[in-house]
Amino acid sequence: MSVRMPDPDRAVLLRREAIIAAMQAIVPGEGVIAGEREMRPFETDGLTAYRQLPLVVVLPSTTQQVSDILRYCHDNNVKVVPRGAGTSLSGGALPLEDGVLLGMSKFSRIREIDFDNRVVVAEPGVTNLGISNAVGHKGFYYAPDPSSQIACTIGGNVAENSGGVHCLKYGMTTNNVLGVEMVLISGEIVRIGGKHLDAGGYDLLGVINGSEGLLGVVTEITVRILKKPETARALLVGFPSSEDAGACVGRIIGAGIIPGGMEMMDRPAIHAVEQFVQAGYPLDVEALLIVELDGGQAEVDHLIERVDAIARSCNASTCRVSQNEDERLLFWAGRKAAFPAVGRISPDYLCMDGTIPRAALPLVLARMRQMSEQYGLRVANVFHAGDGNLHPLILYDANVPEELDKAEAFGSDILRLCVEVGGVLTGEHGVGIEKRDLMPAMFSEIDLNQQQRLKCAFDAQGLLNPGKVFPTLHRCAELGRMHVRAGKVAFPDIPRF
Repeated sequence: MSVRMPDPDRAVLLRREAIIAAMQAIVPGEGVIAGEREMRPFETDGLTAYRQLPLVVVLPSTTQQVSDILRYCHDNNVKVVPRGAGTSLSGGALPLEDGVLLGMSKFSRIREIDFDNRVVVAEPGVTNLGISNAVGHKGFYYAPDPSSQIACTIGGNVAENSGGVHCLKYGMTTNNVLGVEMVLISGEIVRIGGKHLDAGGYDLLGVINGSEGLLGVVTEITVRILKKPETARALLVGFPSSEDAGACVGRIIGAGIIPGGMEMMDRPAIHAVEQFVQAGYPLDVEALLIVELDGGQAEVDHLIERVDAIARSCNASTCRVSQNEDERLLFWAGRKAAFPAVGRISPDYLCMDGTIPRAALPLVLARMRQMSEQYGLRVANVFHAGDGNLHPLILYDANVPEELDKAEAFGSDILRLCVEVGGVLTGEHGVGIEKRDLMPAMFSEIDLNQQQRLKCAFDAQGLLNPGKVFPTLHRCAELGRMHVRAGKVAFPDIPRF
């Protein structure tokens, strides 16, 4: 007797229906979104050139629900993509057509504010700025402040190890997170760290920060908060060339001065921002530095004089010092609006993210100008100059055939240049899918295998955010056999808009 094999499309449909039913049983009511139209807002993140509808969207509101979802996916071999606010610029939250999109937006409560221990315990859906707003009445704030802080969430900040304009002095997310509650793919709930400064044993917090959703789903974060400085003032310094501005950055740090923040913009970015915000930026300069100094009044006054002298020795043509808090905030409002401002002068842009040694800044700027001419595409540069984190904005028009391809090739060349001069592929945006295929430019196969062994320790089946970060898919069983070369399976193409 012959046996009729099931129709593959029918089998896929039945599996999807079973997964949706399981999710609805775990998260009742409106917590499951399965309609094509309703899932459209989740099809992309900040890297909008790539889009993909998920199999289903699930919005849990409790840690136990997250645990039950992951346990089901683990037991039934279902892929999971964790998602915060969707502001990732590297495609880290791009869905999979055969995977559950696990949205954490309902985790939006601050669970505890402990001023005695100077910590806040927050759920991952709390916005970055929301933490500072919650403690501002007592003169405290949360130091990492990415430009998207009004929208990006603390859970996403942990996933990408986000920074911001003040990371030079106060560190990235990893330097400000003391503990997490995390759910493993097996459904197990673990706690790492707490309110104390350093967790014992292995530095698992260092592993989790920046892990891009590959190791687990964070459901609670304990962050340290700081007292606001007694005084903070900013200098707005203009230069006749980007090389002069880059040299000034190196000399300030070389003099032993650690500003609260030090940002740089080139001419295209300056003009776009000034039209958008009207922050009073000089328009007759090629590069602009914003240098913030904070601390005691006498210390800040002294450092302003020193930075002014260094800037003038580097051919600074203008130097303006904020005279009050409103003016200081206006200086920063321009810089933090750089990305939307550039969006007004170009139909589309790619925001790159690489980090270089500060001394290499003049060379890299000159090489980027050459690349701009080579590709026939404009580039506006905004930098976390103090720590060498570059954010070139490559301007293009997606309606012009092949311009997106050129922009991506231009961006890849910039990132390869970062590695060439001794830097790294990313500073705070993560690898995601954007830089995935560039990882071999920085890491050997041995390096990548070792990194994937770590992922396998948390997620042996490779169900958490697969297709991100690593350029090849390795089998955990083979990676465990050190003397055997691991087998590879190429990832499928990712739909691009």
